[in-house]
Amino acid sequence: MSDRIEKTVDLAAPLSRVWRALTDHRQFGEWFRVHIESPFVVGETSRGHITYPGYEHLRWQAVVQKMEPERLFSFTWHPYAIDPQHDYSGETPTLVEFTLERTATGTRLKVVESGFDKLPSHRRDLAFRSNEGGWTIQMENIAGYLRDAA
Repeated sequence: MSDRIEKTVDLAAPLSRVWRALTDHRQFGEWFRVHIESPFVVGETSRGHITYPGYEHLRWQAVVQKMEPERLFSFTWHPYAIDPQHDYSGETPTLVEFTLERTATGTRLKVVESGFDKLPSHRRDLAFRSNEGGWTIQMENIAGYLRDAA
């Protein structure tokens, strides 16, 4: 198992449009399938409810780390925190980094999630496998969102 997940997608949308889809909490929520309660602010905790079918009972929470316009958006969170009875706050969160790069046809979006090696051993493999597949789906989701919103 690796400590990091890395996914890249080329999007036929301008850098500024992809940036808004990532950092406007409402737009992020549409493609990520989460209702986020307030705008993203560096250093603050973002909260909301998952809207993905079958997971609607779960809360979403992440701490925004960086917002470097049209270049980098990052947050930390507790990956695959799906047991509402479990307190994940004692675990070291993983870091999710979205980087954007202008291309001849639009924007290359890369997401890297790292820090799985710091998760408790009983959760590590499942969290990694679940998020590996989840990020594949989320890259498809943002591509579809940008295509449909064009």
